[in-house]
Amino acid sequence: MFTEGLIIFMDLDRFEEYTKEHGFNEYKPNIITGTLTSLVEEFSRKWRACIIYGLDYERGTEEAIIEIPYGHENAKEIINDLSKIKETINKLGAKITIVIIKDYVLCKPARSRREAYHGTPGRRRATQLLRKYKRRGGNIVVSII
Repeated sequence: MFTEGLIIFMDLDRFEEYTKEHGFNEYKPNIITGTLTSLVEEFSRKWRACIIYGLDYERGTEEAIIEIPYGHENAKEIINDLSKIKETINKLGAKITIVIIKDYVLCKPARSRREAYHGTPGRRRATQLLRKYKRRGGNIVVSII
């Protein structure tokens, strides 16, 4: 059953290059991916959000898809919290692109990466926006509400 809410996509920018440059093991959490894991978890608890895809305790989180039912009612506060996540990641030396759109949400965890990114029309639209802004350099919080 669809409910109106917010769809949030987060993705670290050029992270493969960053891990090689700093000598991190890409299969274990590092300071960036470990921090992002805890920030996403904290954010989802605060806003009672559904983590659709990406939260990874074993490897660390490089990307995350989150849905918040009825989240558009608190959009300004949610955007502020996401901007703080971006600032935290930037202080650690990495870049992150975050896209927030208002659309219908399922709040059902995805079974695959493909389903996570293309499972609903809103997610497809958010995927397109994420790619667009990452091509332009990323490191931005974009809200289409």
